[in-house]
Amino acid sequence: MSSPQKLNFPSATGWIVVALLLFTLTPRSFSQDDDRSRAQMTEALKHTKYWIWDKETRDKQTIHFWHSVNIPARTVISRATIYITVDNGYRLFLDGRELGQGSDWKTITEYDVRSLLTPGPHVLAVEAFNDRLAGGLMFALEAETGDKPVEILSDDSWKIAPLEDKNWLDEESPRANWASAVIVGKVYGDPWKPWPYAIVSVPPLQPIVLHFWQKLWFQVTLLSLLGLAVVICIWLLTQLTSRARAERLLHMQRARIARDIHDDLGVRLTQLVLLGELAQNELPAQSEMRGQIDRICEQARDLGHAMDEIVWAVSSRRDTVRDFAAFVCKYAQWFCQSTEIRCRFDVEDELPPTPFDLAIRRNLLLAVKEAIANAAKHSGASELFLRIYRKGEGLFVAVEDDGHGFDAARADWTRNGLTNMAQRMEEAGGKFFIYTSPGMGCRIEFHLPLTVTRRRWRWLNRILPEENNHDIAENENGTLRADEIQTPNHR
Repeated sequence: MSSPQKLNFPSATGWIVVALLLFTLTPRSFSQDDDRSRAQMTEALKHTKYWIWDKETRDKQTIHFWHSVNIPARTVISRATIYITVDNGYRLFLDGRELGQGSDWKTITEYDVRSLLTPGPHVLAVEAFNDRLAGGLMFALEAETGDKPVEILSDDSWKIAPLEDKNWLDEESPRANWASAVIVGKVYGDPWKPWPYAIVSVPPLQPIVLHFWQKLWFQVTLLSLLGLAVVICIWLLTQLTSRARAERLLHMQRARIARDIHDDLGVRLTQLVLLGELAQNELPAQSEMRGQIDRICEQARDLGHAMDEIVWAVSSRRDTVRDFAAFVCKYAQWFCQSTEIRCRFDVEDELPPTPFDLAIRRNLLLAVKEAIANAAKHSGASELFLRIYRKGEGLFVAVEDDGHGFDAARADWTRNGLTNMAQRMEEAGGKFFIYTSPGMGCRIEFHLPLTVTRRRWRWLNRILPEENNHDIAENENGTLRADEIQTPNHR
């Protein structure tokens, strides 16, 4: 059997520490040492009368209290205060906005809601929670106006919303199945005494300021614009898909047409030339029919060259700058073979395989052919230079000869094809220049973009002025040049 243990009692110092702790933890009213708190406590007790709850009280119970209040129109509120406490905890709402929370029923909380109570209907709501034993809500709203004050107290006019009703905070009027609150006690009555110990003042509550981007009309407008943008994007994507498919079909058709022309008409023209040469060889050398057959063969060969040009223009496999330069040089060399003009080339070595729009390269080809034909017919030149290279974002093509030149101001634009060249450059969105003077040869330059220039919107065409046409002007050194010629006035 063990000996009894000796009990150690605290010393005098220990008793003093225990007494200080008990004094610190004991609830004390602010009214004991603060005159303002005492005045607030007195004012709060003037408006409190009853404790209310549901007809049945349980542990761990939650109650939804609901009450409406109407502020008359053109009412100026000088003061509006809510006094509230709940055994054991609460959440306070005004028009669906949470104003505050509390968990000590022995403390009254004071809310200044003067800025929130504007003229019109309002909804007061309290979510109360009882932990154990008795439960109760003590509430008072006092709004001072110039006439009759508005007062809402905790009494049986409050309604209790079922917990299953999730939208109880948004209701503007009580539903038929909502029960009325029950008065379960009076102020200073059992079991809520001694009461209260203190009062807590919450700083004045201010209305929530909504910026324009937080308002419903702005959000609806923004969502509508976003929806419209999505619809437009889908429509543009559909159009691009359809256009890409149409372009693929167009390229396929162009390739088929070029292949059919080359394989069918090309073979037939070759047979025609061979038959003509065979018939020519069977005729006597002095026969007149031999000369006519010779001209037929020549026409067939020219027609073959024209067909090659058509095949090149139609074929989608020749839509690059590099292919254009190769074809133009080949054409210039073939054309100059039947003349006394020596053809020279100045072509950029590394021309890119950049896609060249069909309409642009067709107009440029016809303009270059016109320039070469004019040089061969009218210049009396011994050499012709064909220059092709890139210049900035575009393509530069020049046809230059060492002939006798001409006076551009007195030239017949119709007969020399200058009007046609200017119009073709206008259709292609490029520029057309002529540098010439008597005895100094002639140089014709073509400047073209490598991509199709986007067309302006119709409304923009009405606003922006059209570009002024430029006539031929004379430089200081007497050399005549043609600036950008869109619609020449020389006829």
